[in-house]
Amino acid sequence: MILDLGDYQFRSPGYFIRAASQPFEARGAAALRRRVFVDEQAIFSGDDRDDIDLIATHLVAISTYAGEADQVVGTVRIHEEAPGLWWGSRLAVDRDFRHVHRLGTELIRLAVSTANGRGADTFFAHVQTQNVPLFERMHWRTLAAVDLHGVPHAKMQVDLSRYPACADPEAGWFRPVRRAA
Repeated sequence: MILDLGDYQFRSPGYFIRAASQPFEARGAAALRRRVFVDEQAIFSGDDRDDIDLIATHLVAISTYAGEADQVVGTVRIHEEAPGLWWGSRLAVDRDFRHVHRLGTELIRLAVSTANGRGADTFFAHVQTQNVPLFERMHWRTLAAVDLHGVPHAKMQVDLSRYPACADPEAGWFRPVRRAA
């Protein structure tokens, strides 16, 4: 993100990719999902929250300003449906940050690595069809075509062997802004 203040430009130095552990992170993730799934895509009316939110681990991408956490610009949630069986859902990146290299892929990587670190044997997601190529590049395979909430999706499964276990998703990692060559 570039802030233009006349002759001065300040560039956000990077993004934290981690499990939401602060109230502002949880509020930011919920607000982002509402903007994407209710306002922008009109998949849900009013709110997209459901019972899974009560048991899910919510992961976030947070932009930084002057080295400090600024705003939630990406989110995804994961949950264990049965012992060893995990699901990812509600992947969203803020419209103004979709140009940022790898925010979605970093959230997917943290989601799968977190589940792997928590004993996942299987990890599924229902992926909107326009996002299937991204997931395929990340070692996911399509199992079936499905319609969810009136939107075409693919039920996909990841190759867990391609993702190292993440023991501390709250710490996550920092993704610096990619500089133009």
